[in-house]
Amino acid sequence: MSRTVYAVIMAGGSGTRFWPASRGTRPKQLLPLAGGDLSLIAETVARIAPLVPSERVLIVTSELLAEATAAELPQVPRANILAEPMGRNTAPCVGWAAAHVRRRDPDALMMVLPADHHIGAEDAYRAVLTTALAAAEDGALVTVGIEPTRPETGYGYIELGGARDAGVFDVKRFVEKPELARAEEFLASGGFVWNSGMFFFRADAVLGEVARQLPALAARLEEYDAAAHEGREQALVAATYGTLESVSFDHGIMERAERIAVVPGSFGWSDLGSWTTAYELASKDEQGNATRAEAVMVDSTGCYVSAPSGKLVALVGVHDLVVVETEDALLVMPRERAQDVRAVVDELKARRDPRA
Repeated sequence: MSRTVYAVIMAGGSGTRFWPASRGTRPKQLLPLAGGDLSLIAETVARIAPLVPSERVLIVTSELLAEATAAELPQVPRANILAEPMGRNTAPCVGWAAAHVRRRDPDALMMVLPADHHIGAEDAYRAVLTTALAAAEDGALVTVGIEPTRPETGYGYIELGGARDAGVFDVKRFVEKPELARAEEFLASGGFVWNSGMFFFRADAVLGEVARQLPALAARLEEYDAAAHEGREQALVAATYGTLESVSFDHGIMERAERIAVVPGSFGWSDLGSWTTAYELASKDEQGNATRAEAVMVDSTGCYVSAPSGKLVALVGVHDLVVVETEDALLVMPRERAQDVRAVVDELKARRDPRA
């Protein structure tokens, strides 16, 4: 690959479905939820290290999380952590990061990755990323599609078009999260992949698309470039970032881009969407219990337990529960209700409770 590669990690999410472990000041990406000891964002940076050295890794997060993120990633230069004054969805996030990359190297390639995904087969993952980067060298905007294993209704889909190269396809269309019957049709057809939210392109190519499709954002990014040369970018960002249109990169750019491609892949991917997923990834005993705590299980099966060090948790005669304790909160629920945790967060926010 003739071009220098940069990685941009999007790390501004709140992870409300992992309450009470995930909070506004320590969200999902800063927690070890994939069964190991590293936080999700630390795992993300570590798994791409063979492709991108840490000095070329940029993290886009919120001002509230910048210091905690820096502490999780001591190998990443502090200047590479871009702090958004407020979230404006992923199109401004990617555009701002691309402007930073272009300043450093106008010919650079970029990979844009979420901070909070789990990858089971890292060698296969890096092979797919390498294919996607190569496909982006000619100016195409490329995404990775996950080969579906079930009729999932919680993900967006991408319909494959014709083959462009080995392992690379045109994108026929993007499809919103479908109803179950439609998801079953997609799975049976073999012509659809899940939208992973990973993107690959040249910095100049994506900024060209931003200029074509989101001209107001492009104009603001040009102002940020000029301000950066004068040492006042952060002040201008603080004053103006909140005026940017809040739009996702998928809707704002990818769905209408002139040259888009997709690389299908299968590498044990999970978006770690709930405590149920954390349970599925964790090591389990003979009764199917997974614990991140000192626990005693009596006639209990299929449970997930997480608690602070030194706290003993005992379960008697219960099945398929999630039990998560922190210093100031306790969550107990059936595993099948894991998606409903956000309702607790919504209620706490309505009460203006700082434990949200």
